[in-house]
Amino acid sequence: MPARILVAEDDVKQAQLIRIYLAREGNDVQVVADGRSAIERARSTRPDLIVLDVMMPNVDGLDVCRILRAESQVPILLLTARSTEEDMLLGLDLGADDYMTKPYSPRELTARVRALLRRSRAAEGARADVLTAGDLEIDTARFEVRVAGDHVPLTGKEFAILALLAQEPGRVFTRAQIIDRVFGFDQNVLERTVDAHVMHMRRKLEKGRPGARYVETVYGRGYRLAADGAGR
Repeated sequence: MPARILVAEDDVKQAQLIRIYLAREGNDVQVVADGRSAIERARSTRPDLIVLDVMMPNVDGLDVCRILRAESQVPILLLTARSTEEDMLLGLDLGADDYMTKPYSPRELTARVRALLRRSRAAEGARADVLTAGDLEIDTARFEVRVAGDHVPLTGKEFAILALLAQEPGRVFTRAQIIDRVFGFDQNVLERTVDAHVMHMRRKLEKGRPGARYVETVYGRGYRLAADGAGR
């Protein structure tokens, strides 16, 4: 199914290459060349997915990611020339769903876009159901999470991990199981990437709730959702 995709890339040749490959898939691709335009276009057109370069004029990609993530759950794929673990974790912390380092293969980028769209649509088309554990509510149809009635904004992968754990509160899911069910085709995902997503998810769920621990670490095995919602 065609998607509306916004590409924010100030390198004209790179932007054109991305547009060509994504358009071949039948997608409606729009291109902007700076961060401020990316924010304005995302707000006005509500794309299904955003491909976002980190190094852009006016407003850099990380700030764009932070601003847009506070407003919506649109899947965001970051493109960066920085390849350190710290840069990757920063992007995930700000709400990116996936990232690629330059130089990259346009075919791999297209495959990652397809995977992100597939997971996003699966979440949107899921059966109207609310998973609950204590004061934690996960609405799989509306793609929303609430704690004690307060909305908690999560990234796509954070939501997918939490929804997986919430299917069976108390059950331990290994990192390998999480990678298989949440990241799908991307077999290069490291276990520490799962750890990073869980860490950021915990911060959001537990903000302003001292002592709460919704997602528990079972050392040497993996993660589980506390059976009562908030383990202590």
